[in-house]
Amino acid sequence: MTTTELETVEHLWPSLSTLLFVPHTEIEYNRLVQTLDALIDVVGEEGTHPLASFMEVIGVLIEEYENQYVPEIADA
Repeated sequence: MTTTELETVEHLWPSLSTLLFVPHTEIEYNRLVQTLDALIDVVGEEGTHPLASFMEVIGVLIEEYENQYVPEIADA
């Protein structure tokens, strides 16, 4: 990553950090689930949608939380 790219991320991160974060509590987990639901409504299954990779990242964060903190989902 270049210095310019890092500067861009540093500038944008305060706005993005409320949407993209590792959940550590059930409240944070629920916020990500709501975000994923909204993204599914917009993106659907369109893999070329500009928000498709964002939706995928949110899904991974949710999955990791569930694997760690929700054993009945992890066992299913």
